[in-house]
Amino acid sequence: MSITIKDQAGIAGMREAGRMASEVLDHLAQHIRPGMTTNEVDRLAAECMQRQGSRSATLGYQPPGYPPYPKSLCTSVNNVVCHGIPNDKPLKKGDILNVDVTVISKDGWYGDTSRMFLIGECSIAARRLVQLTYEAMWLGILQVRPGARLGDVGHAIQQFAEGHGLSVVREFCGHGIGDKFHEDPQVLHYGRPGTGEELRPGMTFTIEPMLNIGRREVKEHGNDGWTIVTKDRSLSAQWEHTVLVTETGYEVLTLSEGYPPLPDFVAATRT
Repeated sequence: MSITIKDQAGIAGMREAGRMASEVLDHLAQHIRPGMTTNEVDRLAAECMQRQGSRSATLGYQPPGYPPYPKSLCTSVNNVVCHGIPNDKPLKKGDILNVDVTVISKDGWYGDTSRMFLIGECSIAARRLVQLTYEAMWLGILQVRPGARLGDVGHAIQQFAEGHGLSVVREFCGHGIGDKFHEDPQVLHYGRPGTGEELRPGMTFTIEPMLNIGRREVKEHGNDGWTIVTKDRSLSAQWEHTVLVTETGYEVLTLSEGYPPLPDFVAATRT
């Protein structure tokens, strides 16, 4: 495993990229509403990136075995777990929407974050799923400190999620990030405490749990090569932050003024 440790210049670059990614989501939050299409969301994001001097990391992205991704972000609605491709279907009241943004700064650093949106009045079950997934992400973030293990992060998320009757998607995980979109290590959202890679200052990675109301099994949807859905068609939610391991704890690099309020148990976004 080859994990990159960022120096001060790299950390500054990652802070800038994280700020840009979160500001795209802030901009979209002002516009997302019932009747809007996810293609419109994609267009607004692309325009925002152009204004701020960043560019999309997903547009044209093509890992081995995949077709080129055709849009500037991912939009995953209801039972779509991840990698949903924007389209012309209008959002309707009661939908839940994940918008996943990854930008590349002018200096070549990547900022990656996603956020859930409630479209109009949503069911109690949908609101509960979205809120508990948000809290699960933060419980994972709170484990981050030098000397901790990645298994500590995954265990905290899994224990909380399953304790509330939700399931954890296992086929997709967080990842190292820097001047590449995906780096080592893989950040699983389940696991055993005290196992996995030891965290060291200067590591940057995403924590992005995907939780389902129903069973954890997922499948590919259609033939676009990207969209992943729950096998049982149950609702799925995801939140994502990019995190830096500091000398004493963690720093969340993808926070912004427009970000939803922190859970009550989170005292600080940097330790």
